[in-house]
Amino acid sequence: MRATYEVADMLHYLGSSIESIGLNTYQLRTLSAIKHCRTPALGGHVDVCNDCGVIKISYNSCRNRHCPKCQGHKREEWIQKREADLLPCSYYHIVFTLPDTLNSLALHQPSLVYQLLFESVWQTLAQFGKHAGVHLGMIAVLHTWGQNLMLHPHLHCIVPGGGVDNNGKWQK
Repeated sequence: MRATYEVADMLHYLGSSIESIGLNTYQLRTLSAIKHCRTPALGGHVDVCNDCGVIKISYNSCRNRHCPKCQGHKREEWIQKREADLLPCSYYHIVFTLPDTLNSLALHQPSLVYQLLFESVWQTLAQFGKHAGVHLGMIAVLHTWGQNLMLHPHLHCIVPGGGVDNNGKWQK
């Protein structure tokens, strides 16, 4: 079932007033790309069926990584691939967030900050596993923006409810 309204509809509704709400230029460019995605503003092409003569116009996508129209299928493909890798156990979604006092450092030294974030999260989870007598694993995804499109570095981690003991045997 298709939603009645899309993000682009809300952006069209806001019009130029969106420029007065304090967003930075990167955020404004992102919202502009989403607003114009698959519209005549980005150009397109015409397909004609040689057999029946039906004409179909297809507009170009913005290909922005934040666009729900462009990236929705990639998210679904990623989920399907990960489901094939699942172990027969429960999983936990854990989010580790940097304090906003480090945002300036994350802007100026992103490689350093994000590397340290991954390392410290992994050390924390490994310590929990060690305490339980198992070696844990995880999948982690770095998000740099929050839902409000402001800088908000955080890691989403999927952690299995168990691990491998020192004998190589799975333990819950």
